[in-house]
Amino acid sequence: MNADCDIAIIGGGPVGSALRLALRDSGLRIVMLEARRKEHAGDDPRALALSCGSRQILERLGVWREIAQVSPIRDIHVSQKGSFGRTLLRAAELEVPALGYVLPYTELQNALNRVLQGNDATCLTGAAVTRLQSTDQGASITYQHDGETCQLQTRLAVVADGGKLLEATHPPRIRDYHQSAVITHVTCAHPQPDTAFERFTAQGPLALLPFRGGYELVWTAEQKMAQEMLAWPDAVFLARLHQHFGDRVGEFLTMGRRTSFPLCMKYAPNLTLPHTVLIGNAAQTLHPVAGQGFNLGLRDSWELAQEILDSSPGAHGSSEMLSGYCQRRRLDRLAGTRFTDGLVSLFSNDLLLVRSARAAALTLLDCLPGVKKFVARRMMFGTNG
Repeated sequence: MNADCDIAIIGGGPVGSALRLALRDSGLRIVMLEARRKEHAGDDPRALALSCGSRQILERLGVWREIAQVSPIRDIHVSQKGSFGRTLLRAAELEVPALGYVLPYTELQNALNRVLQGNDATCLTGAAVTRLQSTDQGASITYQHDGETCQLQTRLAVVADGGKLLEATHPPRIRDYHQSAVITHVTCAHPQPDTAFERFTAQGPLALLPFRGGYELVWTAEQKMAQEMLAWPDAVFLARLHQHFGDRVGEFLTMGRRTSFPLCMKYAPNLTLPHTVLIGNAAQTLHPVAGQGFNLGLRDSWELAQEILDSSPGAHGSSEMLSGYCQRRRLDRLAGTRFTDGLVSLFSNDLLLVRSARAAALTLLDCLPGVKKFVARRMMFGTNG
């Protein structure tokens, strides 16, 4: 197969961009295909929760110093509604500057783009991939760009977004939580600087992440209820949030625009096909509880880059190289998905005995520094912690 490039990255979001950046100066011919046009790349309203381990990756890539809008998380308060069980994770106890960081999605994407300026990789925006075919010789990509149908032959296709390309022939495992997350920014009377809150309720988890003088709210609810919450007047929403969360930060005062998205776990059983590999959201989509999804995807990028750099040019996309990558990611990926799914399953019910056991477990965790440190390091660094 006569390849047009060595590596084709499908998806120009942070995960795909991080991979492209990790491969700079490698001498490889890299093409990135991003469906969004450049003028729409900054439209995403989300805030991201980055782990301490993700900061380390971004520092190695030269991106962290480009990020201006960032709020550190130095303490995480974990509690259960209706009980006294709670645990507190502190950065100082783990000897790290912060457990995590909150920043706008667009801030990270723009920082990546600035560092990527002048990179010798080709980046096509407005290039929507419509077909991906894997063969024993390479991968063939069909995409639409400027009204034309184009073809690209590559030694290795990396699907960093748009996992639906392969779902018809290689369906993922899907667990529908029948929940949606309602997202907005809120301010309150007594914010606690640099402290995040994770509150488990029978309705689902509720998270407050310190951000821009207030909090980024992630409120989980059944899908029908979530749609009703989007229509509540601001005053009603803030009052019910106070009732649901409690008085730890005082009265909620203002809120921003509300958005919502359905929650499920989507897990690709096979990360690789001949000359093709899935990373990031194309490989796994997780519930936002504990903030593991994006950080897991960023580790995917870093580990794949190391596998590519460790392989000879002729081995890119080979079964040996792809097997090596799967072996690198197997334990971290399995642990991350099971940890997240387990939290949702364990805390999303209101059975009396289970509720009492959860409260006792949270209190016990707070009394076992070694176990608490293990859990916190797994959240920050994955299995490498």
